[in-house]
Amino acid sequence: MDLPHRMILKDGRLFTLDQGSGRSVHGEVIIISNGRSYREWAPWRSKLSALIKKTEMAFPGKSNILYLGAAQGTTVSHISDILEEGIIFAVEFSETAFRKLILLARERKNIVPILEDAFHPERFGMMVPPVDVLYQDVSQKEQLKLFLLNSRTFLKKGGLGILMLKSRSVDFTARPVDVYEEVSRGLRENGFKVETFIELDPFSVDHAAFVVRKI
Repeated sequence: MDLPHRMILKDGRLFTLDQGSGRSVHGEVIIISNGRSYREWAPWRSKLSALIKKTEMAFPGKSNILYLGAAQGTTVSHISDILEEGIIFAVEFSETAFRKLILLARERKNIVPILEDAFHPERFGMMVPPVDVLYQDVSQKEQLKLFLLNSRTFLKKGGLGILMLKSRSVDFTARPVDVYEEVSRGLRENGFKVETFIELDPFSVDHAAFVVRKI
């Protein structure tokens, strides 16, 4: 696996170079390599880690990123580690999860936490510039609608979109493969090129990742 210089692979496990306090963020293993502290990025805890592990995708290290569904900041913290330049605009709706996200942002200057409903980008549009990457991990029914709404508002032409789709949240009665086909068609019909599609089993059951480019 050809990794950016802020990531390493050790014994088959992925680690990111800690840009924080040196303390564990979410109970992850911390190792020292060449005198530097690295945090384990477990695919069981992060869908983005699972995507990178399964596809060897190189996440862009110099980007402004809009992250929808930031939760407590597990994946956000690892993106913060590998981001050389740029800001993560981390949107979360739950006040409970947001409290931990705030604490994370206090020690990591490349995270801007936003407590808001991602279905209302007009409420936080003044805080977010056009972005290079739109990352979404929101488990609810209208995941495609949410992604398209925010991509139209924020994502630059040629920008990268990463949609983590939970099929059972879209339609519990449908086969996941049918949900994925419908979402793929919806992305293409709305001006996206699907560059990568992959199911995230066994790390996240009934989840798939769409990596797309805004045409």
